[in-house]
Amino acid sequence: MSGGFSADAVSAHNTPDNLWIIIDEDVYDLTKFQDEHPGGKKILQRVAGKNASKQFWKYHNAGVLKQYGPQLKVREWVEAEIDLNGHEWDEGKTVPEHLYKQMGERGYLAGLMGVAYDPALSRNHVKCVPPESWDFFHELIVTDELSRAASGGLVWNLIGGFGIGCPPVIKYGKKELVNRILPGILAGDKRICLAITEPDCGSDVSNISCEAKLTPDGKHYIVNGEKKWITNGIWSDYFTTAVRTGEPGMNGISVLLIERSAGGVGTRKMDCQGMATSGTTYVTFEDVKVPVENLIGKENQGFKVIMMNFNHERMGIIIQCVRFSRVCYEESVKYAHKRQTFGKRLIDHPVIRMKLAHMARHIEASHNWLENLVFQCQSMDDTEAAFRLGGAIAGLKAQSTTTFEFCAREASQIFGGLSYTRGGQGGKIERLYRDVRAYAIPGGSEEIMLDLSMRQSLKVHQFFGMSL
Repeated sequence: MSGGFSADAVSAHNTPDNLWIIIDEDVYDLTKFQDEHPGGKKILQRVAGKNASKQFWKYHNAGVLKQYGPQLKVREWVEAEIDLNGHEWDEGKTVPEHLYKQMGERGYLAGLMGVAYDPALSRNHVKCVPPESWDFFHELIVTDELSRAASGGLVWNLIGGFGIGCPPVIKYGKKELVNRILPGILAGDKRICLAITEPDCGSDVSNISCEAKLTPDGKHYIVNGEKKWITNGIWSDYFTTAVRTGEPGMNGISVLLIERSAGGVGTRKMDCQGMATSGTTYVTFEDVKVPVENLIGKENQGFKVIMMNFNHERMGIIIQCVRFSRVCYEESVKYAHKRQTFGKRLIDHPVIRMKLAHMARHIEASHNWLENLVFQCQSMDDTEAAFRLGGAIAGLKAQSTTTFEFCAREASQIFGGLSYTRGGQGGKIERLYRDVRAYAIPGGSEEIMLDLSMRQSLKVHQFFGMSL
């Protein structure tokens, strides 16, 4: 029972001035709702203190509980502000700017960084959870609820650049720099992105060529180069940027916070297969003058900064993929119950049930592994988690993206031509199918993730004394 109530405990609340009922496994206090009930209060009083599930479902649909039942605040916001607009925004390739501002005002930005920060730097926090009590499970909930809207472009518009661009600055940036830029970012007034990938360098991060040269007086870096496929770059005020400051390879990489206001920063939006509203961007740096105070971490030790950030980025991708897979499954189940072919519903065809069963087993396995890793991340410090969990996170990243692709394909088969048409009944499936590659490739391709998972697993077990 919700809240730990037993049926006997509920039965004591059976009077007009103290009226509780049970619907399925939830308990509802309807004492103040009686006069608003369309059928009159006598109907409610007849089932006071009882399990009224049978009577409720005879006359109502699930939308009533959504309207009147208690909900997660983030779900209320997503349903009220986002859910019905996904197709329109995707087709227009834009999301209203006020949504990002609301992310800041509601405290969601402050809660999605995956690293500790000084709460005094943000006036906005999730009101029902004190900053000191916020953990990775809360972050999972917010990301998962945003993903219910079935639009990778929307999710990345709101948290894509911020979620991966801000943590390195907080963790490794100088205090003065963090204190100067973080309040505006967490308020939703300023945007930040992560700029690592280049036209000729994706997964092979150690070979980036964007160059930063120190000026003779040692006060600035002069940055020249290009970055490609940068999420949110088109809107960003700040670019957490991987640059080459030394020798070839990983030992010559540094990370700088480049500010658009410095001049010399060019951005143009890229058209991609999916993620139409994510602001995927081609970025150019031409003689950009960056103060040495904007160095993130130490010079020529930026590879460590970049690697630290990957686990958090991949966990975000995993959360989104598992929810998108579940959306594909849920939409398919609903459609299979109403669509009829050859004289019976789709759900009555064994081949359709088999498809749904395979989708479900992939989803539940991935979600179980996800929550297991969230718990372990929450239980370890950053250094231990980076060493012990990096391989497992890489493995789950590969599993979650293949699960997403599988579920999108199977849902498309169930919907048929409707899933090939933008908008309408199959619109969510069509949109998600276009988004699949944006999850399978960024953050580490499936092939690299699977290889990394094994290499890291062997490294960890050998460290703890395993012999082969």
